[in-house]
Amino acid sequence: MRRALVTTLALIATSTIVRAHSGPPFPIVTDAMRGPYTISIWTDPDATDNGTPGGQFWIVIASSSTGAMLPADTRATVSVRPSAPPSPSQAAVKVTRTEPVRGDVTNQFGAVLMDHEGPFAVHVDVTGSLGQANVDAMVDATYDLRPPPYMLAWYLTPFLLVGFLWTRLLLRRRKLLALSNVEGPAKADRVHPQ
Repeated sequence: MRRALVTTLALIATSTIVRAHSGPPFPIVTDAMRGPYTISIWTDPDATDNGTPGGQFWIVIASSSTGAMLPADTRATVSVRPSAPPSPSQAAVKVTRTEPVRGDVTNQFGAVLMDHEGPFAVHVDVTGSLGQANVDAMVDATYDLRPPPYMLAWYLTPFLLVGFLWTRLLLRRRKLLALSNVEGPAKADRVHPQ
């Protein structure tokens, strides 16, 4: 029973960590040469209803010049706008400024609120001492289809219950078998004395 409890708690803790990233990002723009930059956009466009920025964007920036280093002041700004909003009030443009991932200017991350499912126009502006460039793309935002972590416990409950009952049955059988082995030779001695 303790092992099952520890395993369940470990799975719940792991699912919370895994939930931080809801799926693999995919490219929507690959190696687009714009002015002094080569730009790629990777995204995991999750829509959310609770106001958290679920639309994740990774902007990969390189210098168009062969072997040139990207200046440290290079930054990208990601803007998303619903292409087919459910209502005019939700047609607002959402903007975020990206930050380098682990200090790497060539790989930048930003998250934007995408408050409903559907197509979004994505606009990325890159600025820095090399100059300015922009890239446009389209993406379809969807809700994260994985269940929340607490549902893992709900789904595992029947299996844990069956495992608990099965283990209890096996332990009871073992106890009865041990008792019958102890009583068995004693009865045999009474029936066939030596």
